[in-house]
Amino acid sequence: MKSIKRIAAASGVALAASLLTAAIVRNRHAVGNSAVPQPAKSVSINRYLGRWYEIARYEQRFERGCTNVTADYHLRVDGSLEVVNRCRRPDGSLKVARGIARSVSASNAKLKVRFFGLFSGDYWVLDHAEDYSWSIVGEPSGRYLWILAREPRPGTDHVEELIRRAEAMGYDVSMLIRTEQD
Repeated sequence: MKSIKRIAAASGVALAASLLTAAIVRNRHAVGNSAVPQPAKSVSINRYLGRWYEIARYEQRFERGCTNVTADYHLRVDGSLEVVNRCRRPDGSLKVARGIARSVSASNAKLKVRFFGLFSGDYWVLDHAEDYSWSIVGEPSGRYLWILAREPRPGTDHVEELIRRAEAMGYDVSMLIRTEQD
């Protein structure tokens, strides 16, 4: 009887620990938009290629404290995209993450990106300029948001307009971190 009680007590402790861990993991990334819209426009992959500068983002563990964040997109022979993300860490070192992206929609506005052959995520180009000078990127959970531009320091009025666009899509813009670009 004592061993059954010990097993039950240990099971209860294990269950409580599992529930606590699940709650922490679930809340690790706050949801900034509970109703992420579908992408507004089709994306021309060839026009999306090249360097993008991060203007603002929802803070995430993998970018914590980063400045000078860029993303480079290159077309691969198989039609997928090579993605090279770079950022300057607070200690001054350069962090580089390489991935492969594939379109998963006829509009090319939804991509699946895989980093290190292990981590896969959605990448939705929610809106972009007709001339591809800026884009707003998210994904279905509403936990991630990036505002990107082709130049490292667009004017303040332009940045404010992009933030208003994100807010009009339902994003909590108070969660945005402005990215320092030297």
